[in-house]
Amino acid sequence: MVSEFVDGWTIAQTLGEGAYGEVKLLLNNSTGEAVAMKIIDLHKHPDARTNVKKEVAIHRLMSNSNVIQFYGQRREGNLEYLFLEYAAGGELFDRIEPDVGMAQWEAQKYFMELISGVEYLHSHGVAHRDLKPENLLLDEHLTLKISDFGMATIFRMNGKERCLEKRCGTLPYVAPEVLMRAYHAEPADIWSCGVILVAMLAGELPWDKPTVDCPEYLAWKDGKSMGVTPWSKLDNMILSLVRKILIPLPSGRYSIQKIKNHRWFQKKLQKNLMSTPDCGRPGLPKRLCSGSDLSPPFGMDDTRLCQSQPDHHFGNGNAMPNDNSVNGLEVERPGFSFSQPAQIEDLLLSSQLNPTQHTQSSTGSQNVFQRLVRRMTRFFVRTNVEDSEKLLCNLMEKLGSSWKVHTPGVITITTVDRRKMQLIFKSSVIDMDGKTLLDFRLSKGCGLEFKRLFLKIRTALGDAVLKGPVMWPIAIATNSVP
Repeated sequence: MVSEFVDGWTIAQTLGEGAYGEVKLLLNNSTGEAVAMKIIDLHKHPDARTNVKKEVAIHRLMSNSNVIQFYGQRREGNLEYLFLEYAAGGELFDRIEPDVGMAQWEAQKYFMELISGVEYLHSHGVAHRDLKPENLLLDEHLTLKISDFGMATIFRMNGKERCLEKRCGTLPYVAPEVLMRAYHAEPADIWSCGVILVAMLAGELPWDKPTVDCPEYLAWKDGKSMGVTPWSKLDNMILSLVRKILIPLPSGRYSIQKIKNHRWFQKKLQKNLMSTPDCGRPGLPKRLCSGSDLSPPFGMDDTRLCQSQPDHHFGNGNAMPNDNSVNGLEVERPGFSFSQPAQIEDLLLSSQLNPTQHTQSSTGSQNVFQRLVRRMTRFFVRTNVEDSEKLLCNLMEKLGSSWKVHTPGVITITTVDRRKMQLIFKSSVIDMDGKTLLDFRLSKGCGLEFKRLFLKIRTALGDAVLKGPVMWPIAIATNSVP
């Protein structure tokens, strides 16, 4: 049925599956344009009908360079198809080095784009209610795009604003008033932006949840947190902004206009490719590159294959109970997401196609294949595929993680992070023309904790890891539409 309205397009293998359906990647055969297509079976999931209507209604309101673009929808019988912009640059969390963050100029760029996107949403009466790095995508030019509107709602219509009551979001990023009572939409989203700014600059989250039983939050609330991380990593100018955003009382919190008027927001920071974050204390490790440089040759764009999470989760990765709430905080049902999903291991083509031959094609779609694959959480190893799988599995057992192999060459790893939250990711072990690639992708959990564990794995593998940058285009396997 799909082929009836996607003639001239190639359907890549399934990007991901969720509770309500699956997501496929469409590539235009002549132009190479990439589009994400969500397929929902309303017969199997009749409760998804209302959510789809709300999602579409909100998306139709928006057209902004910092919001993921909605191309349209189509229904064929009981199947609902939603077409969205495919963000080729990855997720924002993949740009954040654990415990380090990113350079100030880079954080400022993304924060300015985030504020611009949120300002646009609020001007149209839309509250996102789940802003976090995992829901912020980057396009091929590394422009930030707000995505995942499953928890979004309309808070203002025809000039009349309503207070919100639904307790939803992700605990480390949610505003304190959301957990307590009816709240105003705009200050709640602004609070989340402040936490994201701290994460970008410090490489860590300030607290597990903004409640008085959380020592880190209580110390911040009482003004006793200075001198400890993450605050010690921020310079005074940034701290002056953060203090105005992360004010527990929403009526005293900075508005977007006040944020834009702040001197740090307006300061023209110089881009320095060799710079490290100004962390304010000696001995902090320099910013690391998470993986070998696998950028495509011939001056291709600096982009990576995007992989947002189809499964919504609470906090940093707890699976959802059947009543869709944890401690009173509602979340969307797992898998109901309209941005880029995580399960993309089948897109990597194995050694049956020589990568060198693949790059020789001059068609637009081949160039898109190359541009869609740059990521930071992968590296080559010296061992062959079989030995690499054993090496990785043995290491995960030593680290206290469980693993399963459902598909040959794809290892699903389950563990818990430092906050005792569930963390699930996959490692594809791929023979690339005689070299073995280990490619890691987050499936569920906190992006910063995933990156932290990735670095630990790479370090633990020691001499087995091939050092230095490797120029190697990785192809995408696709299935042509008949």
